[in-house]
Amino acid sequence: METSADPKSGAPLKTATAQEGHKIFSQRDRIERLSRIRQIVFGSLDGLLVPLGVISGVAGGTGSTKAVIVAGIAEAFAGALSMGAGEFISGQSEAQVHQAEIADELEEMRLNPEYELREMIELLKNDEVTDEDAPIIAHYLQRNPKFYQKAMVASELGLDMEPPKAKIAESVTIGLSYIVASIVPLIAYFFLPTDTAFYVSLGLSFLFLVGLGIVKGKLTKMNMLNSVVGIVIVGTVSGLGGYLLGNFLPKLFGY
Repeated sequence: METSADPKSGAPLKTATAQEGHKIFSQRDRIERLSRIRQIVFGSLDGLLVPLGVISGVAGGTGSTKAVIVAGIAEAFAGALSMGAGEFISGQSEAQVHQAEIADELEEMRLNPEYELREMIELLKNDEVTDEDAPIIAHYLQRNPKFYQKAMVASELGLDMEPPKAKIAESVTIGLSYIVASIVPLIAYFFLPTDTAFYVSLGLSFLFLVGLGIVKGKLTKMNMLNSVVGIVIVGTVSGLGGYLLGNFLPKLFGY
């Protein structure tokens, strides 16, 4: 284990071992994997609820199995493409905005170093660093330009020096999750009469929602019952709304 001296007292300080350092940096990979799971849950939830509303509405309004299947497949692929493209474009736009803000901040640090140093001191004080320690810490940061830039960008802008970029993998993940989940409310209509398939579809969707609620509860470390009930309520309202709309619109237009 390496040691270094405390800048104030001169006492030796222990630094992380290689194993501890690996563990520290592996946390980023863990968070990235959790983010991927979030996209799967998000895509699956939308992929279930939107087609469920469409399918329930078409089933209630037409009573035609063929119409339900065609509408369900069309919505599944259109929704998956829309979600995937939306994820990519929104991520790209967010990254571009962040990069522009970071570039502006770095330029200000280059042109007005003294002013930016005073800003850092005030930011440290705002984070409850003492009036005595804030200037000392700010000057130490300034002596390490790369870390100083990261600290300034994080403290003043609330951003990471390396903002997230739009990644194709995330777009594909959310699109595929959407398609897979959309099969759940639709599959019963391939094998059962419309009236029976409607209730089976609702039952399968309910079980899928419960599963999503459990996954969401574990990921967010929230109360499992609250997580499940919240997602089930959203799904129930969505399905009921689509069904009522599907029954109401044909009558409105005289069909």
